Amino acid sequence: MIQKYGGADRDRTGGLLVANEALSQLSYSPTGMETAGSTNFSSVAADRPNPAGYLAIDILSAGSRSSRSNPDDSPVVSIHRVYNIAVTTSGPVRQVASADFPTRWGVFRIYGFETTPSNGTTEKEEAVALVMGDVQSSPPLVRIHSQCLTGDVFGSLRCDCRQQLEMALSMIAQQGAGILLYEQKEGRGIGLMAKLQAYELQDLGLDTVEANERLGFKADHRDFTLPGAMLKALDIRKVRLLSNNPDKVAALEQAGIEVVERIPCEVDASPHAEDYLKTKKEKLGHLFSSR
Repeated sequence: MIQKYGGADRDRTGGLLVANEALSQLSYSPTGMETAGSTNFSSVAADRPNPAGYLAIDILSAGSRSSRSNPDDSPVVSIHRVYNIAVTTSGPVRQVASADFPTRWGVFRIYGFETTPSNGTTEKEEAVALVMGDVQSSPPLVRIHSQCLTGDVFGSLRCDCRQQLEMALSMIAQQGAGILLYEQKEGRGIGLMAKLQAYELQDLGLDTVEANERLGFKADHRDFTLPGAMLKALDIRKVRLLSNNPDKVAALEQAGIEVVERIPCEVDASPHAEDYLKTKKEKLGHLFSSR
């Protein structure tokens, strides 16, 4: 069944996508790729593509190079992907770092972003973008993932976060291109310690929404404005969004990012997460085809 959001078709027909153990063990090796013609390579030091699809890029200015140890005064270069070099740093976010980022799913480019507060009282936010392949020639697969220390790092079975993260990275690797945006929004934005307190209340019988509200929080404190700004900084205006959350679709479209397709992010979750997922569907409006 094709579901519609804002008048556009969002789902593939019969779009249930289920992660499994095979996906989490996926080994991916990037292959040769063509140069993206729309990318600005004003900083290219030498036009020397290699079979893996890289170029040598001079990333240090003459002034900064002089402060580095370089006895023969030869150009200081780094190997970058030919894609995704140019990143806009103006607007509500700015890029503070970027680096090659090899993972067991393949080689990404990792970008660090932070917000630029409009006044002295606005708290700065930080997030990273993992970018693989050509994300300019067609709407890329995009996953917005909120930090979950308990799931992403420790493999908690109380949620489906780690499975969704690994599913997203696996799918990006399989397609050879895509973006994963990782926000520091632990516990839907309430923070790690409050999240653990919510766990305690859930042990006493409250669901995840009731626990947040008992602690004085909203059911979900996220607004997803930062991911929209990050996509614009990466010069992305259309995406295929990997998500079960209609609020993410709405937030991106409000930010001027067209969601041309919503791809379900449904995984085989542990029985320990059944009540959690049921609450996400019934109280938070998340879309599941299998529940």
